[in-house]
Amino acid sequence: MPIYIALGGMLDGLDSIPFIWPILRALPWLLGLYLVKSFFSGSSNGSERNMHGKVVLVTGGTSGIGEAVVRNLSTRGAQIVLLTQHSLTDPFIVEYIDDIRKDTNNQIITAEQVDLTSLHSIRTFATKWIDNAPPRRLDMIVLCANTMTPSGGKIKSTAEGVEENWQVNYLSNFHLLSILSPALRAQPPDRDVRVVFGTCSSYLGGDLLHITSPGPNKSKKGGASTPPTTFSPGNAYATSKLALTTFALAFQKHLSSFKRPDNMPMNTKVLLVDPGYSRTPGTRRWLTWGSLLGLLLYLLLYPLWYLVLKSPDMGAQSFLYSCMDEGFLRAEGGVLVKECKIRKFGREDVEDEVAQKALWEYSEKMVQEAE
Repeated sequence: MPIYIALGGMLDGLDSIPFIWPILRALPWLLGLYLVKSFFSGSSNGSERNMHGKVVLVTGGTSGIGEAVVRNLSTRGAQIVLLTQHSLTDPFIVEYIDDIRKDTNNQIITAEQVDLTSLHSIRTFATKWIDNAPPRRLDMIVLCANTMTPSGGKIKSTAEGVEENWQVNYLSNFHLLSILSPALRAQPPDRDVRVVFGTCSSYLGGDLLHITSPGPNKSKKGGASTPPTTFSPGNAYATSKLALTTFALAFQKHLSSFKRPDNMPMNTKVLLVDPGYSRTPGTRRWLTWGSLLGLLLYLLLYPLWYLVLKSPDMGAQSFLYSCMDEGFLRAEGGVLVKECKIRKFGREDVEDEVAQKALWEYSEKMVQEAE
């Protein structure tokens, strides 16, 4: 049919083709929308790697970017261990794992109950993992879990008295990795081991002065600070991401300084990933302010969000690049990956060893007090 229409246009002129002029007028707009969508979708991971036999721990792997990461790694044969707050008998997690297994043709997808709002729950899982003898295989830890208090929302604390953004976005990762550190260091020297943190550009607006310098919010013991009298959800989120970024770089130094019994160099790489803005449940909650009115506006403006926000799968591309690219085998860890490229950090203080040490000591005392 298209051939006959084109032939008729060549012989009888363009006016003989139905709706040709509206179509021609619409083409530049359609092309423009395609280019805008392509720009905001970002870069794609070009690294292909067989992940068979790799054991990967994933937080935040049941929705959004984390789910896309889990599906992609599962498709390549990785053994996924989901760390989820859901009970292992919860119908949601049972059906979710069953769907992933069927969709990816990978039966080695399992889950462990780890509530990131509970330091005790994290310790219970992590100590059980490292108590295994001989040490369990562990190739990768992908930290995608994230939370954000909507604009105008009220401060929330966990059962252990820690502010929720700080706990889920930072302290839970600090606690988990502090305990799992021996398991990472015990991996054979020829194994490619990676710890991938999910961060974002909001860390540029964070503030750790209450930790790196004395202030009225510090407790007498020097540990957990009391909540400020005024609470800004945006600042709380940004500060938690700044702490996470600072800790990630300190954790790389912590691992690299370890002298292995076999005198081989440390083989664990720490990588930070900024996935960009994506259409995830967390982003939706942020854009809607956690309200029904905001949700209505979000739905009305959905064509705009579809255009300028990445899909979860595209948001996962930098994570997949960090998990699979072979260039990191020869490179040093402690780098930031954005749009599948290594970028410079926007703040120099995240690499300040004094600030890193102060944050580490503060976090250790906070965990001790909270537990």
